[in-house]
Amino acid sequence: MALLPPPSPARRLALMAVAVCVLAVAAAVVSFVQGSFIGIVWVLLAGISSNMAWFYVRKTKLEQAQRTQAAG
Repeated sequence: MALLPPPSPARRLALMAVAVCVLAVAAAVVSFVQGSFIGIVWVLLAGISSNMAWFYVRKTKLEQAQRTQAAG
């Protein structure tokens, strides 16, 4: 049994959302260290992309469960 689900558009979108989340957190840290409050925008972007990543991960798992149920 594979540890990772097969590649799908939802899985790719989840990985991209995680990448955006990590980059937004890094930008927020840099922004706050420099004394700029624009980091708040980066924190909000990190929150949105984190929620998108969870959504697409859950969507991928549901699709896989439906395929497994339909097959057997």
